[in-house]
Amino acid sequence: MSRKVAREVAMKLIFARMLGGENEYRSILEQTGIDEEPPQEDIDFADNLVAGIDQSIEEIDARIGNNAIGWTVSRMPKVDLCILRIALYEMMHREDIPHSVSINEAVELAKRFAGDKSPAYINGILGTLSKQMEEEHPQKRAKHAAAENKPESGVQRKLELTDEDLRTL
Repeated sequence: MSRKVAREVAMKLIFARMLGGENEYRSILEQTGIDEEPPQEDIDFADNLVAGIDQSIEEIDARIGNNAIGWTVSRMPKVDLCILRIALYEMMHREDIPHSVSINEAVELAKRFAGDKSPAYINGILGTLSKQMEEEHPQKRAKHAAAENKPESGVQRKLELTDEDLRTL
């Protein structure tokens, strides 16, 4: 079991709740045929995603709505909306997860569960949101760049060598 599966279960929990259901993590696993017993860490991760989305739903949906070209949140395909909510929640509230990871996981979920055009649409919205968030909070940009092992855009790494390093070259 992994965070990938935990995200999938979280997406299905959010979807079920949108339709009036109140499924639990383990019932979603049973319904989807996942037999492997998840570690408590994965259950906690999915539960925290769902609870966090519930608490931040208005802000999350406002950001999605402001960037969803051609769609309102209420008319958006529900699976797409669930995927966007998970990724955006992670981007807004989980500093331990780089934006690129949240976006990539969302696109992978969309490939498996959403319409043919959904992966590109979700990637575009989340990419735009990521740029906006980095502009709003430039101090987080450096942290995300370091987490992704890439230099921050516009910043070049300076290699400092000592005299001893130069002699060994």
